[in-house]
Amino acid sequence: MMARETPAGDLRLADLTKRFGSFTAVDDLSLTIGKGSFFALLGASGCGKTTTLRMIAGLETPTSGQVLLGDTDITRLRPYRRPVNTVFQSYALFPHLTIFENVAFGLRRRGIRAVDDQVRRMLSLVQLDGFGPRRPAQLSGGQQQRVALARALINQPQVLLLDEPLGALDLKLRRQMQIELKRIQTEVGITFVHVTHDQEEAMTMADTVAVMNAGRIEQQGAPADLYEFPATAFVANFLGQSNLLAGEAAGTTGGEVAVTAHGARFSVPAGRSRADRGPVHLGVRPEKLHLVGSADQVPHGHQHVTGVVTDASYVGVSTQYLLRTGWGTELSVFAANSGTSTPVAVGSEAVAHWDPRHAFLLPRDTTDADRTAPVFAEPVGTSS
Repeated sequence: MMARETPAGDLRLADLTKRFGSFTAVDDLSLTIGKGSFFALLGASGCGKTTTLRMIAGLETPTSGQVLLGDTDITRLRPYRRPVNTVFQSYALFPHLTIFENVAFGLRRRGIRAVDDQVRRMLSLVQLDGFGPRRPAQLSGGQQQRVALARALINQPQVLLLDEPLGALDLKLRRQMQIELKRIQTEVGITFVHVTHDQEEAMTMADTVAVMNAGRIEQQGAPADLYEFPATAFVANFLGQSNLLAGEAAGTTGGEVAVTAHGARFSVPAGRSRADRGPVHLGVRPEKLHLVGSADQVPHGHQHVTGVVTDASYVGVSTQYLLRTGWGTELSVFAANSGTSTPVAVGSEAVAHWDPRHAFLLPRDTTDADRTAPVFAEPVGTSS
């Protein structure tokens, strides 16, 4: 395969900004994507993730800032001169060409005649041995996606950009392809940059996830770190679901941050707290909450709130409950259907409890609407 002139290295975005008139799509973005990593840029529609990907590919020109690969500035290079290839959601296969010729297209464009061995290796890599003579219309969506991937990888890019590549697939096939993409990335060792709005997809495949909001990175790190200890309320609710109780933190004592929320007293370990004074959100993931019938069933050291079950949805692996608290907020509780717990009836009073080591504390914007929520009349908190 033809060697690229641009030296390999980390992909770096330095103070990257893109404006469309008065609208700023990407706002002074700086991040480093390690060579050979699987990096996911996660965010809702309009957050700037696809614009960022297009600037890396050379399909959009930055308003300011740089795109660097290793020590080489590739910001002004034309797309075809960059050691970068893109796989789009639409696949963009040539319908009149065979699968073999679709994969060989990039090599033939560069004047390489002996392509047979390389094409066969790529088809084998994406588990499409023997599919070379077929045409795209004879393949399923998942198979077409594999062809698009092989066509991009055969050019030996240093960075492969994936723009919502699984968005057109059904749920079962999408999950299969998540595993396949990770396997392929591990095998070829190329830097993958994957843009998606699907948090499960990002967490399944990526080594590092960056959550993007309004043109900026809210938080970046390993999927488990972002999920277990989010940095902002946006991340807490975009990456999965979170129950956020509005409260006031009163400082740290003995390694614990004291919090008052809706008339109840709670505490969060200092190591799980991103703020220790002032307005805060006390967060607990739904699967970290447990439902019992009364406060005397709460384990020692756990904290709890009382409410009424307003909904119960059986979803196979778990039953998802809504518990309306005394101050009107509904908490989500995901109870595993392990066969060891008793279902809780809708309309019954119940207590949701949690281990404070599984909670987290975030700074809270004082303009949040929940700051004015009514105070719960009967204080609850740590079980003694």
